[in-house]
Amino acid sequence: MVDSVGYDEERHLLQVMFTSGQVYCYENVPPEVFQGLLEAESKGRYMRDYIIDVYPYRRGPCRET
Repeated sequence: MVDSVGYDEERHLLQVMFTSGQVYCYENVPPEVFQGLLEAESKGRYMRDYIIDVYPYRRGPCRET
């Protein structure tokens, strides 16, 4: 489900590229949630349980505003 992730700790932005090629930017994600994603045995399950439908998001990469 998850191909790659990136995190901006200063702005609490989580960027996720899914295996489908779609990229999403999740906002207000605490560092400990990002760390949990990195440590999760199943990244897809962690995304569904702790990030998707929990944090606001937009399609496309996280960019400087």
